[in-house]
Amino acid sequence: MRVRAAVLADYGRLGLEELDLDDPGPGEVCVRLAAAGVCHSDYHVYTGDLPLPVPMVLGHEGAGRVQAVGPGVSALRPGDPVVLSWLPACGRCGPCLRGRPELCRVAALAGEHGTLPGGRTPFRRPSGEPVHQFSLTGAFAECTVVPEAGAVRLPEGADLASAALLSCGVLTGTGAVWRTAGVRPGESVAVFGAGGVGCSALQAARMVSAYPRIAVDVHPRRLEAAAACGATHLVLAGPGGPLERVLDLTGGEGVDAAFEAIGRPETIAQAFNATRPGGRAVVIGVAPPHLDVSLNAFAFPSQEKRLLGCWYGESSPARDIPALLRLQEAGALDVRSLLSRRYALDEVGEAFAAMLSGAVTRALIAFAS
Repeated sequence: MRVRAAVLADYGRLGLEELDLDDPGPGEVCVRLAAAGVCHSDYHVYTGDLPLPVPMVLGHEGAGRVQAVGPGVSALRPGDPVVLSWLPACGRCGPCLRGRPELCRVAALAGEHGTLPGGRTPFRRPSGEPVHQFSLTGAFAECTVVPEAGAVRLPEGADLASAALLSCGVLTGTGAVWRTAGVRPGESVAVFGAGGVGCSALQAARMVSAYPRIAVDVHPRRLEAAAACGATHLVLAGPGGPLERVLDLTGGEGVDAAFEAIGRPETIAQAFNATRPGGRAVVIGVAPPHLDVSLNAFAFPSQEKRLLGCWYGESSPARDIPALLRLQEAGALDVRSLLSRRYALDEVGEAFAAMLSGAVTRALIAFAS
């Protein structure tokens, strides 16, 4: 099959290409995309901050319909609406057996190589040159091939545009609050970075009645979105940093739980320093792997502060995506409000620019039906 895709030919060089897409192999499904979210992680690959192999089809947050299934696929059929999961757990490695599918070693190794499990990439140029796929997904393409575990069935009639955001941003932000931090009613939270992930974390904090819910960002437009997603206090971060303002809002003590949804050493340190003694700071944002964070070592034992990592919201997509859909149906979770603007596939560069400028909470690539 010949498909159009946004291909990162080399770091900093992204363009639309026509690629050949293999038929799904054993345990794989072909999905025709309806929508794909644009995430900072995609941009980190574009710049080379995440040094993955190129050429590569970007995109990892998407939803669509199953086009075809490979041998051995039992849970999905052509025509089924699905949301993609960029971390299809194998169910057999050590982390999976310990109940931590988001840390699956098989999926992580395939993601590092830009392939499906087993080392194959389904995309290739007409010349025969293989093209890697980002995060076992490659969602910036009209169609892609993913493992069966990488496609979670949706109810018929589900809105595929908003469902696309469930596959990364919403799943990660809500899981960070509910699972990694275990925020309880009445606890105070601060969220550093009010993009799609941060606004999802704020909605999760609202659903468990955390208070106050402080949003921190450098973009006024994103703070407006944060207020709509449940932030009770807004902090516009300036050159001096937002720490003093966050402390003022909590009587000088700091918050019970802070969430860093940007991926920068300085904001990770700010989130940690904004927590009270005995509090916890959760790092959600993906920083370039060569960067380090500088923190005061004495604060760990003397104040019993905790710094926690969060990968994919500690989620199990097959379990958690249907739960999020139920919350959306009940009106408790508003995914549609995160969708700021839709772009065509050949406008990915414009979507990146809007994301970086703070003009959007989440940009969406909408595919022609």
